[in-house]
Amino acid sequence: MAEVALNKTSLNRERSTQRTLEKFLPSLQLKRQQLMAEEARAKEAWQKAREELEVQRRESLSMLPMMGSANMDVEGLLKVSNVVMDEENLVGVRVPRLVGVSFDETPYALLTRPHWVDRLVADLKRISEGMIRLAVLEERVKRLAVAVTKLSQRVNLFEKVLIPRTKSNIHRIRIFLSDTERAAVVRSKIAKRKRAVASGEVFEEDGEITFEVIEEGEENT
Repeated sequence: MAEVALNKTSLNRERSTQRTLEKFLPSLQLKRQQLMAEEARAKEAWQKAREELEVQRRESLSMLPMMGSANMDVEGLLKVSNVVMDEENLVGVRVPRLVGVSFDETPYALLTRPHWVDRLVADLKRISEGMIRLAVLEERVKRLAVAVTKLSQRVNLFEKVLIPRTKSNIHRIRIFLSDTERAAVVRSKIAKRKRAVASGEVFEEDGEITFEVIEEGEENT
């Protein structure tokens, strides 16, 4: 980092930088709070979807005894044909959103299959869609978490680095300029004294300044 110049131009520039940083910091802090709130909601939605999917799986597993007692092939009954997605903007962060899931069902004769096959197909649809929804919600959480991390780093940069550094530069410049002005005053007084001594208005003796008093009539002596 370049050393800051100790002059009035640099002082004005540092003051302007400080005002700009302090102006934008509150908006960054507010945006971080909003993103953290969205992240918390996304995590809550993900957890809820995860629990619902687990319930659906347990309910579906309760059908396994019936499936085991049936001498039939249930594979290939259902497959995902299309997943429709789009994106939405959450506080400036683009996150995915699940619109819908389409399935292809393998036709089967209702009279030749057990009655629970319809229930099985419906469960497979719900579980498959639930798994896809869970993956989408997980991606939303990840993107929001990344955004929160980046924004937190930026806020910390403002709060702990840029603004303190600017204040420190301003303090250094002000001290330097004050010392410079004080030194200039001292030099001015010394120069004025020397001029006074040279003109005979005052004279120095043993380091002390004494004003010369001329009695009336001495000039003619």
